[in-house]
Amino acid sequence: MQLTVLRGRDDECRSVRSLLDDVTNAGGALLLHGEPGSGRTALVGYAHRYAPRCTVLAGSGLAEEAGLPYAGLQRLVDPVLDRSAALPHEQRRLLRRALSGDGCPADRRLTLSMAVLGLVTAAAGDRPLLVTMDDVDRGDPQTAEVLAFVARRLRHLPVAVLLTAGVAATVDGIPAYRLRALTEQESAALLTDRLRSSTGPGRAECPAASVLTALAGIGGGNPQALADLAGVLTPGQWRGEEPLPAAPPPDGALGRAYRARLDRLPPETRRVLLLAALDEGGEPGTLIRAAAVAGAEIEALAPAEVAGLVRVEARGVTFPQPLVRTMIGATAPLAERRAAHRLLAGVMVADGQRLRRAMHLAAAAAGVDPVLADELEEAALGGVGGWATASAALCRAAELSDEPTRTAARLLTAARYAWAGGQPDVARLLLDRLRPVCTDPDVRGRADLLRGELELRCGTATRASARLLAAAEAVTDTDRALALSGLVRAGEAVCFAGDQYRYAEVGRRASAMRRPDDPPAMELMSSLVAGVAATLRGDHERAGPALRRAVVLGGRLTGPAMTPTALSCAAAAGLVVAVDGAAHRLADRAVAVARERGELSMLSRALELRAVAEYWLGRHEAAAETSRDGLRVARATGQVNCADVHLGMLAVLAAVRADRDTSLRRIREMGEAPTPGSRPHALAGWALAVLDLVDGRHAEAADRLASLARLGTGRGQVLVQVMATPYLVEAAAHLPCRPAATAALAVFDRWASSTASPLRRALSARCHALLAPRGGPEAEQEFQRALRLHPTEAGTFERARTELLFGQELRRIRRPRDARTHLHQAREMFTLLGVGCWAEQATTELRAAGESVGPPDFPAARLLTGQQLRIAEMVAEGATNREVAARMFLSTRTVDHHLRNVFHRLGIRSRTELARAFATGRHVGLASDR
Repeated sequence: MQLTVLRGRDDECRSVRSLLDDVTNAGGALLLHGEPGSGRTALVGYAHRYAPRCTVLAGSGLAEEAGLPYAGLQRLVDPVLDRSAALPHEQRRLLRRALSGDGCPADRRLTLSMAVLGLVTAAAGDRPLLVTMDDVDRGDPQTAEVLAFVARRLRHLPVAVLLTAGVAATVDGIPAYRLRALTEQESAALLTDRLRSSTGPGRAECPAASVLTALAGIGGGNPQALADLAGVLTPGQWRGEEPLPAAPPPDGALGRAYRARLDRLPPETRRVLLLAALDEGGEPGTLIRAAAVAGAEIEALAPAEVAGLVRVEARGVTFPQPLVRTMIGATAPLAERRAAHRLLAGVMVADGQRLRRAMHLAAAAAGVDPVLADELEEAALGGVGGWATASAALCRAAELSDEPTRTAARLLTAARYAWAGGQPDVARLLLDRLRPVCTDPDVRGRADLLRGELELRCGTATRASARLLAAAEAVTDTDRALALSGLVRAGEAVCFAGDQYRYAEVGRRASAMRRPDDPPAMELMSSLVAGVAATLRGDHERAGPALRRAVVLGGRLTGPAMTPTALSCAAAAGLVVAVDGAAHRLADRAVAVARERGELSMLSRALELRAVAEYWLGRHEAAAETSRDGLRVARATGQVNCADVHLGMLAVLAAVRADRDTSLRRIREMGEAPTPGSRPHALAGWALAVLDLVDGRHAEAADRLASLARLGTGRGQVLVQVMATPYLVEAAAHLPCRPAATAALAVFDRWASSTASPLRRALSARCHALLAPRGGPEAEQEFQRALRLHPTEAGTFERARTELLFGQELRRIRRPRDARTHLHQAREMFTLLGVGCWAEQATTELRAAGESVGPPDFPAARLLTGQQLRIAEMVAEGATNREVAARMFLSTRTVDHHLRNVFHRLGIRSRTELARAFATGRHVGLASDR
């Protein structure tokens, strides 16, 4: 049987099929309730198509007949009314009386309900019966009452009843499903289906992913809203080349349904409801004053509240379904909408309401209004009210402007604000609108800088670098600071794409732009570019001072100069010069400032830098959590390149912990998007190489890591290869020919020796030990030097790896006693870190060194971090994860994450085992110092 696919309604369809599959053995009923357009009628149609072996009685509630008792019942049972002959005389007489319009006395309602049940039973005599009533709550209440009575008495009858109703409707004693909003993926699938059905198979273009995401938000997950939107879009809108509508069309099916629903409300209710819908600020005082000016009171909303459209509470009026607010405004006549906006503007007098007042006046305006445009621009300056709102205000100000130059400037600012708020597609559309009205070369240059940044984060990095270089040149004479920031972005683009040889041009231009009296933020960016350029050409003597200067300047930033961009530049400098603690503090501050200001465009990049700093500090779990956070932000803001970097970092971190499944899953999530040679591609290669190394495929691991960059050419991911050099050398140590590893180690050595990082120097010494002749004094000396250099406060994982590799070396040259000392250290540290695979390797080596090794027996106080121990104690005492989260001011997700690690580290599988462990004191030192 071929059935139409109902996107996002799998559970409901399954319930309908279950209801109908069992109908011959036992009848039943189901209520589907949801907002208009949620798919209730489509599910009724699905039931009809799925029940070809059933007799079907179908009806629907009509608002026009709501005042006619039993009108809906008359239409429903009319096809089988001839079966009433089988009913007892009194029931038959009462049924015919009710259906003829004479009503039913209150004391005879039970008899009438039994008559309908008998009629349904008679109609199901030949074959099963399906009874459906769509929108049962819209029709007369008497019909709904009788159908509910029947639906509760079908257990032994071959009858199925399917009812649908609005959100607020419930029927006691009948299983009910609330139709949820579609997810973004389900919405995208529905929209794609609609596009294909409207253009014919094989002829439809694939809609732009950004368009599908935007439409999913506009439609609010409502299937009918999405279908209505799909029906009015132009080809240019499907491709993302034209602005999308702000709401579903008012003359669409959903608009008509809402208009009919609103028409049933009293006029005074509709007036106040429109004011509430247009007042997105939601302050009770504003709505109360506006209603009073309109000659009404808040109490007028009572009928709308009963209908489930709004909730009236002490803190204000809220809309349970966000789409309701949209549709109330969209379906109102233009004149009424403008009058409501003017009325709202008139009652907004507080300073904090300046932008909202201007927005209401602008919504009521017709034609150009330069004065109002100026007011909008001033009120939205600096993203006041949120970047998205400020962007919309500047866009409207551009429409109200009477000079092309002001229009272009305001569209550019609107685009910048949209990008800052994490709306790259809106920013692109605004930049496209700017092109035909822009004649000023400076404005064009600034627009190209923004296009380049969008390309860097959301598009093709190779195109981004060329655009950014040209745009920076165009604005150099008018805004050196902006031009310099463009060069920083261009440098980031060439590094992302793996074209480091082009960074020399970036450095040359930045050097020419530098002035002795530059403010700190500009000097910081100049120092970063100079330092990175010197690093990439191997001139570490010049690179170190420049990069350290950038770090120092980043730490001194205050006031308006302390932006996420400037702090991220300082953090990047810190990572290149290997001052990991300072880099982490700067990146963490960049994250905090970006969140505080709502600058989502920079948040993912700041999180990327923080994750890398945490990797070098040995905080792998923290780095993974930071990367997961960055991935969520990048995906939410359409920054596909940033998302791929975070996926690559997560793949590396999982591979380092020998978590093959997670690492490969993260790589698969990248898809085919990463360009060969790009940073995400290199991170994926690094992760795969580590997995090869774990599995003993040394040649494959070495080949992957050697291919990350072509040394001496400036092509490929030089910086990623430097980070991965310890793994390259470890893989090559098992091979007879090692030229690639030797060359990479020479680059790593020059960099490590130029830094003050004990960890980098320890890794360098370990690499030299691995490449030294086996059994000779050089290898042992280098291993010992590496262990002396490893910092105690950070890099525990790398120290454990050094202990393991040294122990392996000693065992293989027949010094098992010496080997066991280092292998025990490695095993203990790996166990404390919860890295089971590496602990097992150390255990295997210990056994090969002649020691019988049982399971490790460490006290929980050593196995767990302080936070994990506190969580474990509370859970052992019976606290739920939600209670733990509340007491420790954490999210439940964080508590879940820590508890999984507690189970893993203590070798237990349940909360019961955890409680038992703490109760019996089996582990030593379980109690933490509070």
